[in-house]
Amino acid sequence: MEEKEEEKGINMVMLPKDAWQDMASTLKEIKDVLETKKAEEVNNEWIGSAEARKMLGVSPKTWQNYRDNRIIPFTQFGRKISVKRSDLEAFMEAHYIKSEN
Repeated sequence: MEEKEEEKGINMVMLPKDAWQDMASTLKEIKDVLETKKAEEVNNEWIGSAEARKMLGVSPKTWQNYRDNRIIPFTQFGRKISVKRSDLEAFMEAHYIKSEN
């Protein structure tokens, strides 16, 4: 849809203050929901062995031991091994050591 020459430029819409505040509040709620959904998607993301080892800071042999001993859940299709990011984070949280300060 093309604009006419006289319609180009700055257009303004005036709203009562309470309508503006309602709209701003609704937009913030939408933003919060979208950020939460994005975080959930990232946590449920499947990652490969190389990235999992990097996240954990372990060697390929240690990673193999974790899988052999079923310490961290994983899936395997052929030679491709994948793990959920949320499972790695849960493992790290379970082994978190708090400071004594």
